[in-house]
Amino acid sequence: MLRKLCLLFLGIFGCVGVSKAQLVKEFKASEKTGFEMVHLVFSSYKSTTLVKRIRSMEPIYIHGHLQKTNILPVFSHEIRNNVLESSLTHKNVESDNLGKSITSKIFSGSDSDFDHTWDLGLASNYLYNLDFNLGMGKTEIDLAQLPVSRLKVHSASADVMIHYGSKDPNQVTMDTLLVTLNMGTVELSDVNFSNASKMIFEVNYGSLDLSFSDAMPNKCQVIAAVGAGSLRLNLPDDSYPIKIRMKTTAMCRTTLPKYLKSIDNHTYITKGFSESDPRLLELILDVGVGSLTIE
Repeated sequence: MLRKLCLLFLGIFGCVGVSKAQLVKEFKASEKTGFEMVHLVFSSYKSTTLVKRIRSMEPIYIHGHLQKTNILPVFSHEIRNNVLESSLTHKNVESDNLGKSITSKIFSGSDSDFDHTWDLGLASNYLYNLDFNLGMGKTEIDLAQLPVSRLKVHSASADVMIHYGSKDPNQVTMDTLLVTLNMGTVELSDVNFSNASKMIFEVNYGSLDLSFSDAMPNKCQVIAAVGAGSLRLNLPDDSYPIKIRMKTTAMCRTTLPKYLKSIDNHTYITKGFSESDPRLLELILDVGVGSLTIE
């Protein structure tokens, strides 16, 4: 009897061990010449994802830790029309219910709730066009020392942080920086380093934190909208040319700094504002229910 019990316990623990086993996956694009831009499409079901610059002669290096039972990643890359087209997509073999995933995200706060983790390494000597389609999880994108012509992030329910780990601005003009999120938080720091011509941020339910540590090097339009939640905007010195147009409702609490000058009921400018200034930063802010804070 004792022997049977021992075997039973060993069997139980063995099953637990298998269920929690992980697979380590590595992918890379080895092409180094024959293209002028790298277009990377990355899609995930549930993950904790880190994107940053690495010291490498190869344009893409991806390292993942995956749950063994339910994720099937597919990586592809080829050169077409002078562009290195690459993609990593995840297929959820068990087809977890999306509503269940959202519920588990709301009521839990640890990284262990997400099925897998990804580290995406990019190199400084290539030009990138990046598309991220995220399901659940957390994503951190460090753009320091990375030439990026376009960055788009779409997510169902995730916390997204975009920042510059070192004070190294984008060496090329970024056409568009876009983040759309159904539910969660978006945090962007030192966004002036992006050198973007247009920025679009949309959060249906959650918070948006947008910070400029300095003036934009070129003219830029920013559209930031929150359906229900909070929007916090941190501006550079008021000697820089800034124009803000706001659309709020009676259910939105608004806090503005004294240095902003009102030119009509919905438009504010800084002391350094000039419509013809080539560095003009124009912001269009829209908050339905919640709070809008400008500092």
